[in-house]
Amino acid sequence: MQHSSRRHGRTDRGITTAEYAVGTAAGAGLAGLLFKMLTGGFGSELLQRLYDHVMQLLGI
Repeated sequence: MQHSSRRHGRTDRGITTAEYAVGTAAGAGLAGLLFKMLTGGFGSELLQRLYDHVMQLLGI
């Protein structure tokens, strides 16, 4: 009887560590992609358009 209750009472602590590892890798990949986009021509154009739009909204 103890054998079956031990099996049901088991925890999955290792899964949490794996989830953090996958989340960290995904976050690092996304940060790298955003960095590449914003430091290239696309990023410069995007920031310039955003700046111009905000200045237009403020009437400056």
